[in-house]
Amino acid sequence: MATANIGFEEKLWSMADKLRGSMDAAEYKHVALGLLFLKYVSDAFEEKYEALKNEPYADPEDRDEYVAANIFWVPKEARWSHIKDNAKKPEIGQIIDNAMIAIEKENPSLKGVLPKDYARPALDKTRLGEVIDLFSFKVGDEESRSKDVLGRVYEYFLSKFASAEGKNGGEFYTPNSVVRLLVEMIQPFKGRVYDPCCGSGGMFVQSEKFVEEHQGRIGDIAVYGQESNPTTWKLCKMNLAIRGIDGNLGEHHADTFHNDLHKNLKADYILANPPFNISDWGGERLTEDARWTYGVPPAGNANYAWIQHIVNKLAPSGVAGFVLANGSMSTSTTAEFEIRSKLVNADLVDCIVTLPGQLFYSTQIPVCLWFIAKNKAPKGLRDRRGEILFIDARKMGHMVDRTHRELSTDDIRKIADTYHAWRGQPEAGIYEDVKGFCKAARLVEVQEHEYILTPGRYVGIEDVEEDSEPFEDKMARLTSELAEQFAKSRQLEDEIRKRLGGIGFEF
Repeated sequence: MATANIGFEEKLWSMADKLRGSMDAAEYKHVALGLLFLKYVSDAFEEKYEALKNEPYADPEDRDEYVAANIFWVPKEARWSHIKDNAKKPEIGQIIDNAMIAIEKENPSLKGVLPKDYARPALDKTRLGEVIDLFSFKVGDEESRSKDVLGRVYEYFLSKFASAEGKNGGEFYTPNSVVRLLVEMIQPFKGRVYDPCCGSGGMFVQSEKFVEEHQGRIGDIAVYGQESNPTTWKLCKMNLAIRGIDGNLGEHHADTFHNDLHKNLKADYILANPPFNISDWGGERLTEDARWTYGVPPAGNANYAWIQHIVNKLAPSGVAGFVLANGSMSTSTTAEFEIRSKLVNADLVDCIVTLPGQLFYSTQIPVCLWFIAKNKAPKGLRDRRGEILFIDARKMGHMVDRTHRELSTDDIRKIADTYHAWRGQPEAGIYEDVKGFCKAARLVEVQEHEYILTPGRYVGIEDVEEDSEPFEDKMARLTSELAEQFAKSRQLEDEIRKRLGGIGFEF
């Protein structure tokens, strides 16, 4: 991917964050990202406007010219030049609100999506003017679009807001390296891609990037999503709009369990990071639901409801990859054990990967990835019926700061290549079990382990490399070290006895 000047996202963030002042991160997120979006649509519009001015017989105010080029139509009062000229005025908040309203009015696909509360008294107008000045770099002209400048800034800001918001940040943002791993493993080249809890749309963005990087055609995948949080749903709509991704997120936000907006969808690929262990998902109202083919999930935990919803949404040869809390692999509550054993016996579980802790902003708990395949013997791949691949990646990744870990490109490649080799993809090489890392287990073995799907149970402990020190030398060295330790221990013991004796405590 082409890059703009390295680290500029970070510089921009630290400047923008300074302007946040005492404003809450959750609130400031919409101020900053809304302005970035406005700047983007305005840049793209103004570049096209200038080009049309120089074309004979072309009318730069002809709306159809922009629609044909897939560019949002931006009315005069919403153009960045107008906003920048008024940045220092006390009524700048109202001017931005009016701009957002005007853009929504002219572009039906953005209806109800853009933030429109910049005029509120609590928002410091001097600071707002400074943020506008800060966003004076180009993000929406052709060169910036080819370098994905806005996409990178937007994603960087999302991750930073997720970090600042802590627990709540996980609702809209899945760490980039986790999304990349899921996408690299299931390779969504062509067909319908679905995310039942899509947050700010990271799974879709990475799927599009994957297709681009592998010389596929973006139009070959169709995106479907659903999100229950209204502000996150808007973030996702904006995120997809700036990438030019045409996604079907339903007409509004909605709860996937209680108001499935894609009832008849059968997806070729499902990517998801459902909220972990939610207890108040309303399961008691859904005991008769048609999605529970393998048993009714417990009302106190939604994990197995998500699994069955995903299985229900897969096309006959569909593949799903999703994140769950580690407890999902071994929970022994009656309902969950029954569902898991039926999923294993139906040969739907394809692969389980355990990940290291500290990858997520919202939780320190370690998580795992589940991969479900409706057809384990598809054309062009090895027949892997009756097998499950287990990968233990808990030792992978590196710390990027005091509290967060990331998987590197090499980590992602190693895990994905292992899965692809096991599936029989020739370009990934020949699959082999590696002690302590991966094991292809037969179903009978999983049944013997009482359907526990924790990779550590199957992969074993890695062999410790033999060192080259001869046995006699090693023993001589170790015994002399031990003799030293014993001598030191006796010395300390004598010292303690002496001191205790000095204060009248003999033993």
